[in-house]
Amino acid sequence: MSVLVAWGCKTMEPVTQFAASVGVATGTITPDQARSMTRVAGAVGKSFEDITPEQEYYIGRAVAASVIGKYRPYGNEAANHYVNLVGQTLAQASKRPETFGGYHFLILDSGEINAFAAPGGLILVTRGMLRLCKNEDELAAVLAHEIGHVEGQHGLRAIKSSRLTTAFTVLAQESVRQLAGGEIGQLMEAFEGSVGDVVSTLTTSGYSRELEREADKSAVAILKGVGYDPRGLTAMLAEMHARLRPGGLDFAKTHPDPNDRISDVESLIQARGPAPSPASASIRTKRFQQAMKSI
Repeated sequence: MSVLVAWGCKTMEPVTQFAASVGVATGTITPDQARSMTRVAGAVGKSFEDITPEQEYYIGRAVAASVIGKYRPYGNEAANHYVNLVGQTLAQASKRPETFGGYHFLILDSGEINAFAAPGGLILVTRGMLRLCKNEDELAAVLAHEIGHVEGQHGLRAIKSSRLTTAFTVLAQESVRQLAGGEIGQLMEAFEGSVGDVVSTLTTSGYSRELEREADKSAVAILKGVGYDPRGLTAMLAEMHARLRPGGLDFAKTHPDPNDRISDVESLIQARGPAPSPASASIRTKRFQQAMKSI
């Protein structure tokens, strides 16, 4: 069946082009409608191809917008600036220091303990998660883990599994419900459903344990690269495990049991050796304490 689906996607574009040309010749559809149909078919034909950095950016914006629709952004400019300062520094030490739209960090005004990494570098962290941090090493660990998800393009893996393609963007932009008739409208509805599946994967069911481990591995490397103590990550995981409420709406819903990840992280830390003590440790302590007064 999967072979037939893939074959169907690959052959849809030329078939649609032929149908569109016949439609124009017979007066059934207008040239504009034909172009719209061809663009849609071309997008659907790319279902199994790599998503470009620009597409990743717009997909990430849509996902982030959905999350912000559920969690109000925290309006404290100084606090958001501080989180962005730490986050941008960490991002530069990752294997993917640049994305199409750049990295952006935003605090969500929620007491839930959670963080989200949307494709393309849009990272959202709740006040509840930040309040759990006892120092900047632990804050950096939270952000580095989310950067690890962006680095590994874990969001795109979830999106591909739900078959989100450029067709959704084209369908939305072309307003093909009106342009190309009811059949295309049904196709749009199908893609609207897949978008809901993607948002659910990123904000409800969460990443798999394997992808969480990949993000932890990236986080340890990033933290050491900037001079943070990677043990901040195990400290955060231990604290999250202590606060774990099965069936809760926070990280318990979107992440594996933190206790299951601690031993893996400890092994990663030992393998990479101790992190250097930065000369700016005292500065980090002061700015963390100052920022947390408003969080």
